Parts: sequence; C-alpha cells; structure tokens
Amino acid sequence: MTSGSDASVRRAVEDAHRREWAAVLAATVRVTRDLDLAEECVQDAYAAALVEWARGGVPDRPGAWLTTAARHNALDALRRARTLRSKLHLLIEPEPDSEPESAPKPAPAPDDRLRLVFLCCHPALAPAAQIALTLRLVCGVPTPDIARAFLVSEPTMAARVTRAKKKLVAAGIPFRMPTPAELPDRLDSVLTTIHLLFTTGHTAPAGPTVTKDDLAGRALDLARMLHGLLPDEREVRGLLALLLANHARRTTRTTENGRPSLLAEQDRTAWDQEAIAEAHELVLGALRGGDPGRYALQAAIAALHASAPTYAETDWEQILVLYDALLAIWSSPVVALNRAVAVAMVEGPATALAEVEALEQDERLAGYRYLPAVKADLLRRLERPADAAVAYERALALADNDAERAFLTDRLAQCGAAVRAAACNPPQS
Repeated sequence: MTSGSDASVRRAVEDAHRREWAAVLAATVRVTRDLDLAEECVQDAYAAALVEWARGGVPDRPGAWLTTAARHNALDALRRARTLRSKLHLLIEPEPDSEPESAPKPAPAPDDRLRLVFLCCHPALAPAAQIALTLRLVCGVPTPDIARAFLVSEPTMAARVTRAKKKLVAAGIPFRMPTPAELPDRLDSVLTTIHLLFTTGHTAPAGPTVTKDDLAGRALDLARMLHGLLPDEREVRGLLALLLANHARRTTRTTENGRPSLLAEQDRTAWDQEAIAEAHELVLGALRGGDPGRYALQAAIAALHASAPTYAETDWEQILVLYDALLAIWSSPVVALNRAVAVAMVEGPATALAEVEALEQDERLAGYRYLPAVKADLLRRLERPADAAVAYERALALADNDAERAFLTDRLAQCGAAVRAAACNPPQS
C-alpha cells in the first residue's frame, strides 16, 4: 500500500470509481443475485475506501480491495436478512462453479463486466432505458447526474432506471453472456447504446453547451473496455476508432464564447494526434477480413477527416465512396444527409441541394434539426440568402441547444443583411 494525503486518497477513489466500478458491481451481483442490493454494497465499499485508505494507505490493487469489501458487505447483508434463497429471482442463472457463501475472490473475471454491459443493453429495453441503465450500472454515474445530463427531473430518471430493472426481471433475462446465436443482435445493441451515449455527449441535443464531454468520455471508456474484452470483433474496433477520431477534436469544437466551431474553422494543430493515430490503426484492423460493417465505415470517414492536413485537402472523393458503401448496408436518412455534405464538396452545392430536397420527403427526418440547417448552408453557398433565411428559421425552430441556437441566429442575421444589401443594390440592366 502507498500512503498519501486526503486529496490523493480522494483522487485514488475517484480513479477507482471510473476504472473499476463495473468490475466490482459485476462481481458483487454474483453474490447477491440482486442488482439493487449489489449497488448498495458497492457504494458502501467505495465509502469505506475513503476512510480505510486514508488510514492505511491506497492498496496496490484498488479494484481487488473494493471487490473484496463489496462482496463481504453482500455476504453480511444476506446472512443478516437470512434471505439468500429469496434473492435468487434476479439476473443470474446458477452455475456449476458458483459459491454462494465462500470467501470473496480478490478480483472478478473480466467477462463479468461484459455480462453487465450486455445486460444493460438488452434489446428488450428501449434505447433511452439502455443508456440510462448503462450509465447507472456500468459507469456508476449517480442518478441525479444522469438526470441533469438528459435534462429531466431526478424522480423521472430514477423511475426510468427502476422500470428498466423491473423489465429485465419480468423478462427473466439471466446474467450471462449471449449464446453464439444471440451474440450478433445483442452485440449490435451494445454498440448502438455506446454510440448513442457518445453522440449525446459529442453534440448535446439540448442545454447551454454544444458538448457534454463527461458523457462522451464515459462512452469512450466503455468502448475501450469492450475492445479489451472482445479484441477480435471488427465492429468493436470500428466503434472505438470512430469515437477516438471524433473525440480527438473536442477542444476545438467550440469558440471562446461557446459557439459551435465548424470543421473548416478548427485549429487542427490542437487535435489529439495520439488518439488519431490509434484510430487509424484500429480502422485498418476493422476493414480487414471481409466486408466492413457500419461502424468500421463510419470510423474510416472520421479518420479521413481527422488526418487531413487542412479542410481543403480533405479527401472528399474517398469520403463519398465510403458513404456510398455505408448507405448500401445501412439505409439511414441521416447517413444520406451526411453524404449530401460530401456531394456538395465533390460535385457542388446545387447537386447536393437536390438530394437534400429529396430527403425532405422522408418522414424519418421530420423534426431533425440538421436537415434544414444543411439546406440553409447550401442555399447560402448558392447565394440565395432569402431562401437560406427561411431554412435557418426552420432549423432554429427545431433546435433546443442554446449554443446551436446562437450560431443559427447569427447565420440568420447574416442572411438578412445579405437580402437587404441586394435590395439596395439591384443588378444593373
């Protein structure tokens, strides 16, 4: 053990919370067979660590210390209540090597964490519930913090998490790895949940700021953990690469006053080059060995953006090829809209505008704020400020993020100024 100040102990506990929470909780669930009780025991173990580590020093293996403490808490609670058998209704199927009241193991098996991830991301739950449960159980984020992140009240979020747990119980979903037949759908659900979590942090749908870096960072941690546990899964590599390439730009995505900074305006020298290099290597691995999946293709696109020396030197032709391949396997209107941005760079804004106007007929994009925003930008580039103003007004009506609203308001004002200038200076016949 190593001794230290109260501040160093707090930092050690915080670091252990971020790194070890999922593993400690998963190991404790094996003892309690009850998620709620396991959470309480783990929380008590972390609280005890603040006291014990200040007294005796930070252990060399914090995760093992916390696992042992949490499992002791669980066994004590079960003995006191004399209800071990009544707790077997949740989550875990009996296993041949299970040891209900044996001495706590010093460290959990790595696949326990993976079981916990697959449990939280079960397809029986709605996407919002999957994200909330993943944050609560796998990341250990307190319910009030999750509520603030998603701009809902604490009671609302607490009820959402509780309903998700009850649904897992009602569905009889065991705490185990999916079978080989189940794995493709279940893995896709896990990847989708982590990606949605990252997207929510990378560009916040509402609130005062463009980004929520804590959420994006949590998602990146999950992707790293998943890659460590499933290193040969190509789509897992693709997801981690996608998140790394995008997160590498986080410090440049807003201006000093908090407004969104467009990709063309960002200082590329401030990007995280180590993360970009790591993403590049992961992309190469994700693209090898057969037809690439949607995360591998998205990662390849993000890596091309991240590795371009300047915005003008971006390989837009290759990006367009990748978008074509992505659309072939994932018919998403959002992908089609992103592809239109690449079309504008390769074939010009007029061609891209025609594709965007066709997408306006797709009901799946009704209410999607970036559709009128992209249209407005194309109209602005085509020097049609009056039409662009109409599209910016539509985008502004759909935007809930304060920083994005400020950006759109500025663009709308620029269009208004351009319309007035044109009225004052009509073309000469």
